Amino acid sequence: MTTRGATRTTPRTTGAMPRTTRPTPVGAVVRGLVAGAAGTLAMDLALFARYRRGGGRSRFLPWELSAELEKWDDAPAPAQVGKRLVEGLFLVDLPDRLAPLVNNVTHWGYGVLGGAQYGLLAGSLRSPRVGLGLPFGTGVWAGSYVVLPAAKLYRPIWEYDRRTLGNDLGVHLVYGLTTAAAFTLLRRRRGSAT
Repeated sequence: MTTRGATRTTPRTTGAMPRTTRPTPVGAVVRGLVAGAAGTLAMDLALFARYRRGGGRSRFLPWELSAELEKWDDAPAPAQVGKRLVEGLFLVDLPDRLAPLVNNVTHWGYGVLGGAQYGLLAGSLRSPRVGLGLPFGTGVWAGSYVVLPAAKLYRPIWEYDRRTLGNDLGVHLVYGLTTAAAFTLLRRRRGSAT
């Protein structure tokens, strides 16, 4: 039975509650996009806390918006990936002043779209658990150490020390768990409303 195109339930027996509530693929993607945004924000809050503990002085919003980034040579990996995509697709040279914008659009876009992928997978399960965020976050982390060295934006994973890898894995686990928790919460809220 489909209710307003948002949720599928197993057939009801007279007077019984549905056994499962699964989102439609579109519903799973939309919930995943929102969950991915929550996961990205949680990851950024963890990174910002680490930045402040390390002596950083910027407030959250200027830090989040990469306000101090002035040129491509100093830009982090998300900005470099975005720059390559835009320049390669449109055959233009992006000026240094766009580095902060490209960094944020690429970072948030990747995190939100990763949530959509999670939503499709978790939405197909009878009862996804928040713990699925651990392998999801680990997969996103591991993928970055495959793609970014191939793009010459990172060194190969074996050239990083354990502390660096552990710190990076930690914030990706925050992303994965928060994305999974937000998806589960959104799924329950919608499921209880139908």
